[in-house]
Amino acid sequence: MVSPGSNTNTNRRVEMKIRFIRKTRGVLALRILVASLLPLALIAPAKGADSAVTTPLTIAAPAGIPGVANVPFTGVKSSVFTPSDKMLNLDVAPSQGVLGDPITISGKGLPANTSLKLTWSTADGNWIADVQPNTVNYMGLKYIKYNVDIASVTTDASGAFTYKTNAPEDFGGIHDIYAVQDSVAISHGGFQQMRTYSISPTSGPVGTPITVTYTAMGASLYTGGGSVHWDSNYAGEMQGVWTRGTGKVVIRASGAVGTHYVEVKNALNAAYLNVIQSPIPFTNGGMMKFTVTKDAGAPKPYITWPSDVSPTVAQRTTLSTAGLDPNTKAVATLSVSSGPINTKTMLNVTGLTSTGSHQIVWSTVVGNRVNCTGTCWAFDALPLATVDVTNGVINKEITIPDNLGGWHVIQIKKGDVIEAQIPFYLKHSIMPFYDKSGKQIGLGLAKADLSNTAEAISRGQAGAPSTTFKSGEEFTISLKGVGWTQLDNTMGVTYDNSYVGYGCGFNSNGYTVIHLKAMGAPGTHIIDLNPILYTNQPSFPNTPYGMLPVLSAGRDFPGLALGYTVPSIHFAITVTK
Repeated sequence: MVSPGSNTNTNRRVEMKIRFIRKTRGVLALRILVASLLPLALIAPAKGADSAVTTPLTIAAPAGIPGVANVPFTGVKSSVFTPSDKMLNLDVAPSQGVLGDPITISGKGLPANTSLKLTWSTADGNWIADVQPNTVNYMGLKYIKYNVDIASVTTDASGAFTYKTNAPEDFGGIHDIYAVQDSVAISHGGFQQMRTYSISPTSGPVGTPITVTYTAMGASLYTGGGSVHWDSNYAGEMQGVWTRGTGKVVIRASGAVGTHYVEVKNALNAAYLNVIQSPIPFTNGGMMKFTVTKDAGAPKPYITWPSDVSPTVAQRTTLSTAGLDPNTKAVATLSVSSGPINTKTMLNVTGLTSTGSHQIVWSTVVGNRVNCTGTCWAFDALPLATVDVTNGVINKEITIPDNLGGWHVIQIKKGDVIEAQIPFYLKHSIMPFYDKSGKQIGLGLAKADLSNTAEAISRGQAGAPSTTFKSGEEFTISLKGVGWTQLDNTMGVTYDNSYVGYGCGFNSNGYTVIHLKAMGAPGTHIIDLNPILYTNQPSFPNTPYGMLPVLSAGRDFPGLALGYTVPSIHFAITVTK
């Protein structure tokens, strides 16, 4: 049953609780949902020159993700317990509900005047990756199941108790509830957590950011994701792996003035359309109206960066000890350690024992994932500067090159020996256009130059900058600093919240020119680029959510734990007749 909430104040948060309550006869089934993570074997290898053996790495959530619920109830993991041979039933009323609903847990026929521990089954979600010296591969996800303490209760003289609480913010599905005495579970019940759905705001002009919140996605393969739709167009996917089943994403209003529909459905990738007939009929979705009030013209391009978090994985792509002087005591620092191409940063090195001419180089890779057999890419070094060392110290301003995005290492070398090195993260950026005098005249958007001259091809056929295009006219979007790992080499493109394809930046050293055609009625049209989990080459089993826009990447994306800050990038165009 879908019961839309009502609200006359468009600035007020609108929330709709969606319940799909399937009444069943008999005892609530005893079951624990487990992740479908099978042994991870390489199917279609793509290797760099120094690729290591594929090793799955469990990536825990980084600190600082905003709005993540605490582990439910006390947050204390329960002590190990075993089930009794004569398990009694706990009464849990209601047996199904949504976040915040009152729950009453009752037991009877238990030992009299006895303290019992009530427990709740939950999970932690983790992404899986293969972190190599020259790349990062996406390998799927897994969930770790455990129990937490709800509270301690004491039975009365008849062996009964009653405990009242509320459904917490947690993964969806069945949660086992046990009453435990002296490490033995003597009574059992369960609660099935259903999903809630809300959008905010519910009206605004074309381009309005709309926050979509979807709670109680599950802790298993087929229940862990949601698909977001705008007027039945697929806009992208959301997950709640690190956020206890709660997805929170932003799409932008598009289309004609009037009523539009925002919908979320259970999804492994795209929507599961006959979920009622499935083994998981409780994975309900929801739909709400959004009113486009006016077309106020095309907003300027902008970038939305992911949450500022503390990485949990120390490795940095391209940083290794290969070629490093084993006796070096030199220490390198940077005044700025991340930024787009052409960022200026001051390199400081102390403790050098070698003297004379030293080279400062940028460690990167060259190659691609498509035209390759065996070794697909290799390390490369771009010269940044030459310095003469006399007193063990270097102070040199360097400029970050126009290159692939992601983690690189700035190295100080004496001949072929690395004496010091320091990582730098090269961020995505929108490419500006300049006139002959150096004045910026455009940002990202341009008419397509289809002349096929060598000069046009070198620019990816990006022509004269413009934000206005005739209906059916081909145009381009130009980016810099797109990366090469499976976490940052691809951006998914939506046109008016409809997924139309993706672009990659590896083969072109981070310079990505995406081709589109101006479509739809005259007026403003919205184009958004979101991160993608690239899963084609190499390919692994059990890598859900691949090759589709990850709308939740700002809070729940494996790259965040490795220091990758892959953004969402937003454009708008004006279509004329």
